[in-house]
Amino acid sequence: MTAPKTAPAPLARIVRGSGPGLLLAHGAGGSARDNWGPLLDDLAAHRTVVAPDYPGSGDSPDEPGEPSLDELADRLVAVADEEGLTGFDLAGYSLGAAVAVRAATRHPGRVRSLLLLAGVAGGSQRFRLLADQAVALAGQPALLADQALTVVFGRTWVDALPADRLADLRAALAATPVSAGFRRQFELAARADVRAELAGIAVPTLVISTTEDTLVAPEQHRALAEGIPGARLAELTAGHLPMVEQLPGLRQLVLGFLTGHPAAG
Repeated sequence: MTAPKTAPAPLARIVRGSGPGLLLAHGAGGSARDNWGPLLDDLAAHRTVVAPDYPGSGDSPDEPGEPSLDELADRLVAVADEEGLTGFDLAGYSLGAAVAVRAATRHPGRVRSLLLLAGVAGGSQRFRLLADQAVALAGQPALLADQALTVVFGRTWVDALPADRLADLRAALAATPVSAGFRRQFELAARADVRAELAGIAVPTLVISTTEDTLVAPEQHRALAEGIPGARLAELTAGHLPMVEQLPGLRQLVLGFLTGHPAAG
């Protein structure tokens, strides 16, 4: 007799602020605090912010098996349910953008608007190779740090760093352990493809493209904007981590959209 499948533990989450709900989806290998932390105070001044950690990220324990976009999308919405959010704006970064699109597809009555930052659309062979490379380097922290400095951060920002600060950043990156879910999440990002479902999205959408992004290239961001009817595209001169490289500009775009779109509040 097969034992019944045990339900997964609820995802850990950050909950902050008050007002209309805002659900946040983080990127592969990151966490809610890693990716959205610099914006949380600003967002919480306008919204009830709910930012879950995927399994194996942040404070959520790792889980066996390979995650799917459907699973992550449904579990994000389950966290919104647990926090009493009936409708919500939904912001996704990198892999989280694909998760957000899938959540909007599977739960269309719940999502009030979409904000997609440096997002994965799918279909890029080059991104698949870079994601595979990140997985292969997960046990070699110095090489993974060098990949981050040459692929993840933008060239303008890195070239402007003083030599001593660059050396300190390189050492800090090499000393940062990868999360338990790093491999699974990067492998999911590599195979994620939401292009076919974009035309069915009917909520206000802002796509923020990071123009010096060599991990998830701007062509991916533009595919999201061009595929979603009525989506607006905004650009930031930054690599894949605009919350580090271009925080004031990112803050202005995000808050302007959340407080100004037709469904706001």
